[in-house]
Amino acid sequence: MASAKRSAGESLRYRATVAYDGSDFLGFQYQARGRTVQGELEEAIRRVTRQQVRVAAAGRTDAGVHAIGQVISFCVEWSHSVDDLQRALNATLPPDVAIRDCRVVRPDFHPRFDALWRRYRYTVLNAPVRSPLERRYAHHVAEALDVAAMRRASRHLIGTHDFAAFGQPTQGVSTVRQVLQADWVDESPRLVFVITGNAFLRHMVRRLVGTLIEVGRGRRSPEDIAALLERGDRAAAGPLAPAGGLCLMEIGYSD
Repeated sequence: MASAKRSAGESLRYRATVAYDGSDFLGFQYQARGRTVQGELEEAIRRVTRQQVRVAAAGRTDAGVHAIGQVISFCVEWSHSVDDLQRALNATLPPDVAIRDCRVVRPDFHPRFDALWRRYRYTVLNAPVRSPLERRYAHHVAEALDVAAMRRASRHLIGTHDFAAFGQPTQGVSTVRQVLQADWVDESPRLVFVITGNAFLRHMVRRLVGTLIEVGRGRRSPEDIAALLERGDRAAAGPLAPAGGLCLMEIGYSD
């Protein structure tokens, strides 16, 4: 994190890594009515810098989805250090949002278009009894799941495929995405699905998880995942897993 002071009147672009508990938000993207992460960030920047800005983000998480590694950028005039800017923003933001890192970047940096990959994790609490303390952060499944079958099914996701059966594009029409990593980690009683890809369709990770849980329940075979990728029939895929289990972990860039 840079700490050099900047000249007054000099507008610079800042990149920030943001963490938030998505439970009480309608999602990341600003909405005229309702609480959003973008709205809280822009209000904090306005209060600290006395400048009205629009932040750009690497991804638009849905209502209830959490993040540890969301990346945003914004341009402001700020004559103090970057450390001071981060401290001031964190002092102004509500308790469920925090700036984890802040730095000056090149003027044309864009958190979405410059991203090389994104990593998500989805947590399933696979235990007979639910945990009230984890209800916002893990999807409870009481029935014992076949983790080995879920891992075999996940291998079909790796590579470049048409994921039309699992989501919709947020922009454009292409549903082809490249998945670099997809696997389940057994942290009993929690099962954690980790997936890394160049980009994701809307609801893609949650529908993948819902379908993979059906594999774990024995309602589908691992090979059904390959068939769904081939057919592209969203109606044939599994249900959408609840939002609370999903967390945006990290976004990769060339620098």
